[in-house]
This record gives sequence, structure tokens and C-alpha cells, in this order.
Amino acid sequence: MFGMMKNSLFGNTEETEYKLLSSEIKDGVSFEVRRYDGAKYAVVSSEGRSFDQVTGELVRKLLMYIGGSNEQAVAMGTAAPIIITVYPRNDGVLSRRLVVAIRIPTSYQQEPPTPSDTTITVEDRSGMTVYALRQFGGFAAESEYRAEALRLTRTLGETAPFQRKQYFCCSYDPPLKPYGRRNEVWFLQEEP
Repeated sequence: MFGMMKNSLFGNTEETEYKLLSSEIKDGVSFEVRRYDGAKYAVVSSEGRSFDQVTGELVRKLLMYIGGSNEQAVAMGTAAPIIITVYPRNDGVLSRRLVVAIRIPTSYQQEPPTPSDTTITVEDRSGMTVYALRQFGGFAAESEYRAEALRLTRTLGETAPFQRKQYFCCSYDPPLKPYGRRNEVWFLQEEP
């Protein structure tokens, strides 16, 4: 636990790099189209509990893993964003299934430490293109992410080629940061 807190407060945060394909403003809403390369991510998932009930627990597990709670006891530094994959129902409410992931820092991409928590896996994720709603602040909960996702859906319209069965809720800040927080909603662009 101390490793996680030290890592969050004093460690370097490595933000996942991307290629900006476009930056747009439509109806007063700004968003970007970004391309992320494939990479290894630490991943943990949950079914049966709501977003607000379980995200804190799952994020803590991943922060502890990169903070040194792994078989090699290596504190890797921190990475951003934490990406929470959610699966909305037709009425917009999130299902009780979610997947939380954090990119393994670059210096550990080739050989990530082995998680000591068996609920955490290391996945090789392929590259992706996303529509990213420009940042919003606060300690975002399900209601804030849903509102921002609805705003991005309306902005993009019905014809934009994005996945409607899932989207990503992203947080760039450690849990202990009290203000100036950065959150985003990403929609995965469907490949032609």
C-alpha cells in the first residue's frame, strides 16, 4: 500500500502517447480523434457490481501492482490514463460489467512484472483510434461519465463510425489528487 501511495504522489507519471489525427469543435463541444499504438496493459475486471461500487477497488489493485505489489517487487512508476471499459445498455445506464486497465510503463513493456494478485492479467492490446471528448474535471462517477458520453454521442451524430456497445471512461490523476483533475470519455472508432 505504501508503494502505491509513494508511486502516486512522488513517482513520475508517464502519459500514454498518441498521434493527434484531428481536433474539432462541433456545436460548442470540442473533441479529438487520436491514434494510440498497441501496448501491454495490466487489466482487472468485475461483473455484478455497479461502476461506483467497484471502480475504486479495481483501480487500487492496478495502482498497487504498478507500485510494487508484484512478484518482482518492482515499482514501475505511474501511467495515465486509467481506462475503464464500460458497456451501456440501450437506455444509457451502464451494465454491471466493466474492465479496468492501465498501460504498463514503457521501460517494462518488454517484460512486465508478474502480478501477485491473480485477478490481474497482463494483456497485449492492439492499437486503436478513438474520439476523445476533451477533458472535464472532478472526481468523476458513473453519472458524470454517462453525461459526457451522451454529450459526445450527440456531437458525433448517428452516422459517425464508432462502437456503440462499449466506451472508455478515462482518468489521468492519482486517487489522492484533490483538485485540477482530468477525465475524458473515449469512443472507439470502427475500422473501415
